[in-house]
Amino acid sequence: MTYVEMTAPDQLKPAAPVPGLVLKPLHRNSPLVVDIQARIGAPYGWRSASRTSEEWLAWFAEAPDRTFWLPSFEGEPAGIISYDLHPGGEVEIETFGLLPEFVGRGLGGFALTLGIQRAWELTSSVNRVWLHTSTLDHPHALPNYHRRGFRTFRTEAGERQGARTVGTGETAP
Repeated sequence: MTYVEMTAPDQLKPAAPVPGLVLKPLHRNSPLVVDIQARIGAPYGWRSASRTSEEWLAWFAEAPDRTFWLPSFEGEPAGIISYDLHPGGEVEIETFGLLPEFVGRGLGGFALTLGIQRAWELTSSVNRVWLHTSTLDHPHALPNYHRRGFRTFRTEAGERQGARTVGTGETAP
């Protein structure tokens, strides 16, 4: 696992804008939340790709304040970003990923830029935005995070197949 962080909004190094790519709020009860996370995670063996209905209920219950945003490209859902607010003004980007049909189309850098900007705007007291990734994620994930201005603050040896690895991390029961 690799953990990365930003401690000030001016650390963001935005990617070039992609016309047609926007970030829209997504209600946590939308069926798109489960569908998109499962589809994003399938190529990487993420837990979200095989979670049962009961496991999804537990995942939602563990973070009742988790918020979801939908990167949309030319009106089509292109991925998902979720945020967990933590004490002390910390925002964890709990999930970040693009649907397989949108990977490799030059959208990831700007989608992440939009997601980071939103993270800094979630509350008036945000002083840190962080996430984690693993080698089970897309091979461009960590380089994209570093290009956007995140710095690595911790690494852990070994990967846990099927646990805590949805894009940037998702807790599996």
